[in-house]
Amino acid sequence: MNTPNRIEHQMTDKGYVPVYTTAVVDQPWDSYTKTDHEVWATLFKRQRELLPGRASKEFLQTQDEMGMGEQGIPKFSDLNAQLKAKTGWEIIAVEGLLPELAFFDHLANRRFPVTWWIRKPEQLDYLAEPDLFHDLFGHVPLLMDPVFADYMEAYGKGGVKAHSLGPEALSQLTRLYWYTVEFGLINTSEGLRIYGAGILSSKGESIHCLESAAPNRIGFDLLRVMNTRYRIDTYQKTYFVIDSYQQLFDATLPDFIPYYEQMAGRESTPAGQVLDSDRVFNRGTGEGWLVPRGSGPARISAMSARPWEPW
Repeated sequence: MNTPNRIEHQMTDKGYVPVYTTAVVDQPWDSYTKTDHEVWATLFKRQRELLPGRASKEFLQTQDEMGMGEQGIPKFSDLNAQLKAKTGWEIIAVEGLLPELAFFDHLANRRFPVTWWIRKPEQLDYLAEPDLFHDLFGHVPLLMDPVFADYMEAYGKGGVKAHSLGPEALSQLTRLYWYTVEFGLINTSEGLRIYGAGILSSKGESIHCLESAAPNRIGFDLLRVMNTRYRIDTYQKTYFVIDSYQQLFDATLPDFIPYYEQMAGRESTPAGQVLDSDRVFNRGTGEGWLVPRGSGPARISAMSARPWEPW
């Protein structure tokens, strides 16, 4: 079997430019090198030592249930046997970043795209695009949770609709993905915990999101989230906190068209602003907000490699 292409962003004088691909391929497991497996093992061990007491119990339990470990890169076929039996989801291997509509369509049909290739050893602490570790370690375990799995399917269906409505609706829905699937926190009886994959796959942000005084931590409100800007090159100014995965799923049940109409033409909210109507867990000090992120595994997904929004 020929090894699939490794599609990466291109560096230009204006920074990284996303390169998209729609190809679905077979995971070339036999082509992974010893170094590839060592990179997985290093990142896996580092994050799993860090995440107990920080990550949601559902994430840790489902990752253990799937048998992910530091022994080497998992085979997608082994994970799919469990996913399909538990929630009807499956992993598909892709060559890199997907166009938005293709990404939405996969989610709507309970297929989660996972980049087949893994970062290089010199990229352990930062990568400007999704790779196998971010996708597989960060995203896939919670697809074993029935309610979260339903949310992801509903999001995909909503994305297909938003794509047909135009760029404003698409931008608003993208923010929902960013602040939940990628950078969401959940309130538990033990305290705030991480469920967003962009945090779970990042050493630095796993600590920053819960322990730093700098960011705001604000209770989840659908329209508030969909109207809040973000940026991809620093830690978050604001994290939104859900009360349960059921809250997320319930938020996606209504038809979003009235929401898009309600928000049409409205000025978006800067990422660091706290509103009088917010349920505030922590009002951030803002210290270090303008310092670019320089550590932690990649956090950019197919839903975040859009033009940066002004803060």
